[in-house]
Amino acid sequence: MIENWQALWLLPLFPLLGSLVCAVAHFRLLRARRNANDEGLQAHWTGLVACSALGASLLVALMAFGKLLGLASEGVFALESAAWSWIDAGSFEVELSMVVDRLSSVMILVITGVGLLIHVYSLGYMKEDPGCAKFFAYLNLFVFAMLILVLSSSLLGLFVGWEGVGLCSYLLIGFWYDKGWPAEAGQKAFVVNRIGDACFLVGSFLLIGVFGTLDLSDIAGLVPAMLDQKGTLGLAALCLFAGACGKSAQWPLFTWLPDAMAGPTPVSALIHAATMVTAGVYLIVRLNPLFAASTAVLALIGVVGALTAFIGASSALAQRDIKKVLAYSTVSQLGYMFLGLASGAWAAAVFHLVTHAFFKGLLFLGSGSVIHGMHEEQDMYKMGGLRAHMPRTCATFVAGAAALSGLPLLSGFFSKDEILAHTFGHGGLYAGLWLMGLAAAAMTAFYTWRMVALTFFGDERFDVQAVHPHESPASMTLPLVLLALLAVFGGLLNLPHVLPGAQVLMHWLEPVTAPGNRILWAGRGGEPPHLSVPIEWALLGLGSLVALVFAHLGFHGYKHGYGLDEHYRDRRPGLWDFLEKAWRIDSSYTDLVVLPIKLIAFLVATVVDQFAIDGAVNASATLTRAVAGRLRAWVDGSVKNYALWMGAGAAGLTLIWMWSRA
Repeated sequence: MIENWQALWLLPLFPLLGSLVCAVAHFRLLRARRNANDEGLQAHWTGLVACSALGASLLVALMAFGKLLGLASEGVFALESAAWSWIDAGSFEVELSMVVDRLSSVMILVITGVGLLIHVYSLGYMKEDPGCAKFFAYLNLFVFAMLILVLSSSLLGLFVGWEGVGLCSYLLIGFWYDKGWPAEAGQKAFVVNRIGDACFLVGSFLLIGVFGTLDLSDIAGLVPAMLDQKGTLGLAALCLFAGACGKSAQWPLFTWLPDAMAGPTPVSALIHAATMVTAGVYLIVRLNPLFAASTAVLALIGVVGALTAFIGASSALAQRDIKKVLAYSTVSQLGYMFLGLASGAWAAAVFHLVTHAFFKGLLFLGSGSVIHGMHEEQDMYKMGGLRAHMPRTCATFVAGAAALSGLPLLSGFFSKDEILAHTFGHGGLYAGLWLMGLAAAAMTAFYTWRMVALTFFGDERFDVQAVHPHESPASMTLPLVLLALLAVFGGLLNLPHVLPGAQVLMHWLEPVTAPGNRILWAGRGGEPPHLSVPIEWALLGLGSLVALVFAHLGFHGYKHGYGLDEHYRDRRPGLWDFLEKAWRIDSSYTDLVVLPIKLIAFLVATVVDQFAIDGAVNASATLTRAVAGRLRAWVDGSVKNYALWMGAGAAGLTLIWMWSRA
């Protein structure tokens, strides 16, 4: 059942209004600076406006969640705003409406809750930036687009939000465009995502051909009746997955995400850890019956997810930029989410999405606090010993690192191990994918604690005369503390079934995930395979052992400096360079795609455009000028010459007439 609730429109409306106010303030500020010739003019109040707008959205999200929770006993699983016709083209119609169900209720709480903490953090981080009003305008606009993405009842509305977050990502990555390379990183993100978006559109057109609608609930409900068209359904699912690969940075379209660290650190936390990059996961869970109808596509998703997790984790091992480590870690953790989706563990993937928003948002903000205290230094080789200078940042960063590395009883431990357990239980091809996931987990623990040791422990490796590390202001550390609490205790949302109070999130999402389970596990009565209690305890123990052992190795290998890196670099320079450059995938694109396109463009611009087209046009002009010059010499104003030409012309016409009569 669905109940009407008009207040849903307020969810995206508040950040949209906040963005407009901040944008107007920015343009007025530009005019004032131009008139006063003073770059020091600021509009700090815009940050408070942006935070207030998001706080209002969070309040509405909590009200929606509470209302949905209260109506659950009455069989109401969704709240919907009143819809009106957006597109009416004969039998094809798209309605404009907002829907909050069990899945989108989780998403809006993550978007507005974590988003608000990042907004508050940005008050301190962007305080001295002359473009802070523009920054908060972009940040609020991004939240508006993300809410449209998860609230829209149709795939077309979802795509509008999908493109909106892509635009805001481009604007925020290139926010410091005057530095040069951030603008290039923004362009790269925009172009790579367009590849996925084109596939998204093709998949949408295929769904229109099969179902005659883009309404998400209608598509999910009609899939069981269309299983005789598995080929078309599989192709549509494959195209949508390609779109998800672009947005959620899966192999081979992940290369934009590490470069996206060029933007301000709050951007990395909000867009590239907590919200936008998880849009692909949300899309697949939302249309889980469509993907469940094609086991071949699910297997491909599993292979891509496991490979992405492995590539991201191995690449993070050799990075020295603290934000690059977290960027490749994000790529790896997104791979885990897709591995969970491929195993039919829809709820486990959402669970990891939520916990990842907590601990990775915390780590990105913590790295921003370190960079802020180190006067924009991001090289971990030039840090060390920061625990004494930044105790609150250190404590919260360690909490996030413990969750990311999967140490027992923390949020990342429960969510990651649940995905690996489902993958293990699937059997067949997925046994190999489970091994890849386990190897990625070991590398995750190692590089995470390598990062902690190089940053906060050991001797100080920075210039004490030029750099004076300091703790960040309360506006930045308070969000760190709150996110640290969520990172530590977030695992309580979905404990393994062998523990009391287990799988709360899984049961909450059952109305959304049940249709996909009925299709995927039709031979088992619609129920996924369950591991025996001893096997589940054994997998939990193995996950704990791997995390603890490799966390120990990573921390103790680097607590005295980066000598171990030099050792590996000297012994295996080729392998080190291979990992440092992320398996040379990005450089391969440059060599095989970008440079040939540039060469073709050069040839077209020079040979075709300048020599052929411009040459032909210029030659015709030159010929006309030459002929005209010759003719001008004959037109000298002499009556005698004119009479001679007239006579010659008359004689010529007479000869032609006589020849034609003969």
